[in-house]
Amino acid sequence: MTGELGYSLPPAIRRISKNFRLSGWVSFWAQIVIGVISTLLFLINALAQENNLSNPGSNLFQIVGILFVFAGAIWGFRYVQLGRKLGSSNPDLRPKPKDAAQAVRIGTLISIVGMLLTIIAAQAVVALVWLQALSQVNNNSINFRPINAVEIAVIFSAVNTMFANFIWLCASHRLNYVDNRS
Repeated sequence: MTGELGYSLPPAIRRISKNFRLSGWVSFWAQIVIGVISTLLFLINALAQENNLSNPGSNLFQIVGILFVFAGAIWGFRYVQLGRKLGSSNPDLRPKPKDAAQAVRIGTLISIVGMLLTIIAAQAVVALVWLQALSQVNNNSINFRPINAVEIAVIFSAVNTMFANFIWLCASHRLNYVDNRS
């Protein structure tokens, strides 16, 4: 039983190939699902009529952070393809080890930049919610307006986006560990 990953391959290459495919699929689907949820939550907040948290700066950082989640998903699928090529019995089709290491470095960079931008967006939104909560201390004022669920949706979106980037960072770190172990 030789199959796609035949016994003609060294065990280290089989292990690396398997880990690239597994990490790629897990990060791909996790980022797609969480990215779609984050996008929907962000859109709910952006389209809400009673939204006071629509800050162009934080919105920009949040949008770019979400785009990095989807870029990470695409890169996760690239890990799957790289794993398949690594598992090829034809040595001419296998990428060089430095190409696999470079792919992991780029994936890590995508995750770190996406996480940084999303953290900046989350900080801005949380500051706005905090300021609004401070204004609620004197609820007898004319301008009293409680924090509503739509405003919390943008915070939830930012947290989900950070979580998706964190999953991607963990997948890249795992692949870096497996790649360096062989």
